[in-house]
Amino acid sequence: MNTYLITGGAGFIGSNFIIFMLKKYTNIRIINLDKLTYAGNLQNLKVIENDKRYKFIQGDVCDKELVLELFKKNDINYVVHFAAESHVDRSIKNPEIFIKTNIMGTVNLLNCSKNAWLKENKWKIGVKYIQISTDEVYGSLGREGYFTEKTPLNPHSPYSSSKAGADLLVKSYFDTYNMPVNITRCSNNYGPHQFLEKLIPLTINNCLNHKCIPIYGDGLNVRDWLYVEDHCKAIDKVVNNGKEGEIYNIGGHNEKFNIDIVKKIISYINENVDKDVTEKLIRYVKDRKGHDKRYGIDAKKIKKELSWYPEVSFEIGIKETIKWYLDNK
Repeated sequence: MNTYLITGGAGFIGSNFIIFMLKKYTNIRIINLDKLTYAGNLQNLKVIENDKRYKFIQGDVCDKELVLELFKKNDINYVVHFAAESHVDRSIKNPEIFIKTNIMGTVNLLNCSKNAWLKENKWKIGVKYIQISTDEVYGSLGREGYFTEKTPLNPHSPYSSSKAGADLLVKSYFDTYNMPVNITRCSNNYGPHQFLEKLIPLTINNCLNHKCIPIYGDGLNVRDWLYVEDHCKAIDKVVNNGKEGEIYNIGGHNEKFNIDIVKKIISYINENVDKDVTEKLIRYVKDRKGHDKRYGIDAKKIKKELSWYPEVSFEIGIKETIKWYLDNK
């Protein structure tokens, strides 16, 4: 029975991944290490909280003694590192927290993993470390072109810079110690369990409460949107079949202007929930500092090597997401 150590498993993507894995596999154990900061919520895992294959540990990835103890007491086969501070606006206001969690936390997890796995200068077979990163480490694109795994890192915010630094550390553990690792870099995720500060759940929540919806600048920043369950399926393929030391970009092929996302949500709620919700709720505000104009993922590598393709179209995914928030107010 393979044992997974999942960090940040009470958050948005982590909780979806845990639920997906326990539903797909019968012969696995999952240990969920989560500090339960503002974006972590155990309600996200209500459906599996009594599953005997699942165990929750409240703690910080920066806590060396705690992480070492987890490795001592459990024969861990895979580490999937979701835990991170991830909101750009918060990183602009308080960069130090992002450096501590995203860089120092990653170093601690890498070192504890290395110490647990290293035996007589040889690595155990079947142990792997997966770093869940972001396309934001590549910086910003113009109107044309896409991010590939070979695109130079060029982050523009304290958040993306901290993730880029963490990625380089993970790569160095492969280059220096031959430690089995993979790095995944995904586009913007959406779906159930996402915290309300992000664009899609913020828009849904403000519509339902007749609050103004703030739009940075002209609203023409472009993001590639990936349904969270498609992301979970991609991570599963990387965990099991990803070539050691490789980076895999994961994208949804759904590039949208931010303003169009907001208008689509308003339209759905207006037609299906509340006629008083209209585009009059939109408020254009001063643009975010260092705001990247466009992200676009080239996912040819993971398609070719691991036969992964996004399955949920944006038209279907956004409706399912809105319905989930309506059912889980």
